[in-house]
Amino acid sequence: MRFLVTGGAGYIGSTVTTLLIEDGHEVTVLDDLSCGHASAVPDGVTFVRGSVQDTAEEVLAARSYDGVLHFAGFIQVAESVAEPERYWNNNVAATIKLLEAMHRHGVPRLVFSSTGTVYGDTAQLPITESAPIAPLNPYAATKAAVDTMLTGYATARDVAATSLRYFNASGALLRPHGKSCGERHDPESHLIPLVLEVAAGEREFLPLYGDDYDTTDGTCVRDYIHVADLASAHLLALAKTRPGEHAVYNLGNGLGYSNLQVVQAVRDVTGHPVPVKLAPRRPGDIVTQVASSAKAMTELGWRPTRPDLHDIVADAWAFRS
Repeated sequence: MRFLVTGGAGYIGSTVTTLLIEDGHEVTVLDDLSCGHASAVPDGVTFVRGSVQDTAEEVLAARSYDGVLHFAGFIQVAESVAEPERYWNNNVAATIKLLEAMHRHGVPRLVFSSTGTVYGDTAQLPITESAPIAPLNPYAATKAAVDTMLTGYATARDVAATSLRYFNASGALLRPHGKSCGERHDPESHLIPLVLEVAAGEREFLPLYGDDYDTTDGTCVRDYIHVADLASAHLLALAKTRPGEHAVYNLGNGLGYSNLQVVQAVRDVTGHPVPVKLAPRRPGDIVTQVASSAKAMTELGWRPTRPDLHDIVADAWAFRS
């Protein structure tokens, strides 16, 4: 089959693209490289440099596609608060243009890169897909808006749509005889790569934002999922999509790790010290987020194969090395 992957030069997009190629599919990657890296695009892919807003119509008109996997979204929470208009334009307005182009050119299915942050600071743990949507920042709000939009779009256009809500992807897809895929965000805002930068001597210390939360050790708790496990769910979702339906699935391990547990895992894996300095709480930080992925397991047949935090950290460290 032939697929268009928007944002396929980014961390998760390039990982999914690699699995699609290895599964025998033909892939075109559309990415403006504002956040991604051309070197991350796997071999054997047709690469088009351009934005979704300006280029998706041209790409979809040039040949027929069996589906689109849409990763071309901005993801920095703090930036979304400072520049909300950029996030609504790139994450929502561009998606509307993509959907219109898909309709004009008869593309039958879409898998959308959503996020578990749409649930906000819910009291429901583990978080299921039925939890209330309560985004705490413009980034999460734009993802929630697209999720809502897809429900009506799938019905009106008879498109098969799936939203996958991620919970803290990390680790790396390691390929000894091909391109490996790992995190290279600039600026970096995700905890595991930040702690690895301290271990590597690139940062003096890790600021720890609050140690007085209502958790086991006082620090925030998150559900970390290996990026290879996350990526595998996209191929399963493509096969399970149904015309006229919009399906939503959480993707996490169902395991919560605190910030201090992440720091200790990095020390264990790397053998390096990780100095930590206590800093004030950040406004809007969610205390605990742990996903229930029971729906994805039941309906997609998906299972995480590398749920252990040390394995996730080890693969991320190997990619850096």
